[in-house]
Amino acid sequence: MDDRLSNGGPLVSIVVVTWNSAPFLRRSLEGIRAQTYQPVEVIVVDNASEDDGVAMCRDDAFTIIRNTTNRGFSAAVNQAIARARGEFVLLCNPDAYLDPRYVAEIVAAMMAAPDVGSATGTLMREEGNVIDTAGIRMTRSGRHLDIQSFSQVRERPSPGLRPPSPAGAGEGPVAEVFGASGAAGMYRMSFLRDVAIDGEIFDEDFFAFREDADIAWRGRLFGWRSIHVPSAVGTHVRRVTPERRRELPPEINMHSVKNRFLLRLKNEGPLLAFLNAPFEIGRDLVVIAAVLTVERSSLPALRWLWKNRQRVMRKRRIIQQRRRVSDLALAKWFR
Repeated sequence: MDDRLSNGGPLVSIVVVTWNSAPFLRRSLEGIRAQTYQPVEVIVVDNASEDDGVAMCRDDAFTIIRNTTNRGFSAAVNQAIARARGEFVLLCNPDAYLDPRYVAEIVAAMMAAPDVGSATGTLMREEGNVIDTAGIRMTRSGRHLDIQSFSQVRERPSPGLRPPSPAGAGEGPVAEVFGASGAAGMYRMSFLRDVAIDGEIFDEDFFAFREDADIAWRGRLFGWRSIHVPSAVGTHVRRVTPERRRELPPEINMHSVKNRFLLRLKNEGPLLAFLNAPFEIGRDLVVIAAVLTVERSSLPALRWLWKNRQRVMRKRRIIQQRRRVSDLALAKWFR
């Protein structure tokens, strides 16, 4: 890594969104304060937490935004970006703990590739030697999943990038992925401004979950690349997983269902929809059947999609009109 970047390089804005995050926040902030890279600014947005997490954020170097209601993750991030002055923006979940060189390694990799709009390191699960995420991958059934094995990184990356070796976290060269996980994703500010729709960067209709896949897909449509930087390492305490679905609050599951369809309604072009249809339709029927029977608390997701169909279709028209990459070129990412 070019040590010059740790001494007077481009400003990085680190954004932390909190909502009753006190059990994890202290360790996350310690990781942020320990970053070797400078200069950085830290912006914390609290979504009306009922715990004492905000007290942990009191620091002369931090900017704190306190909301009186829970506005959702996307809206909170947009608030922070509006205040951010950095050339790069790092989103750091309060349950993500970054190694000291996380920011430095990713900035170095992004500075070397101007068409890279987003990047992520390797986050390990808190329990066991298991990869939590090395980026986002897409499936033909309409799901977006975290890359949890280096074998899932593209086998034929763009020129100049090779897939990482299976040696483990912290080892292997930079490789291209579909998108960066929002748990600890870095974004170029010019990328964020380019993908904004009517001035809104992260789509606030998502409220929570899948907003990182949405901006990744939009970035791909607009011609930006995303990379995985294995030398940037951290830990993530993932609290929301598919196997824990029945333990989660109904509102979370409702947003998950809503956003599954919202993601595709906005971003999937006609050819890609046709190519993926044999895989998507079957899973869609399973999801809808579950909502109508065993998970009726998610029925508001379908009502929301119908009620807001005109706004969703307007966003789709804007995105599809501005796209620079064909469905055929994107199809290779859906596997």
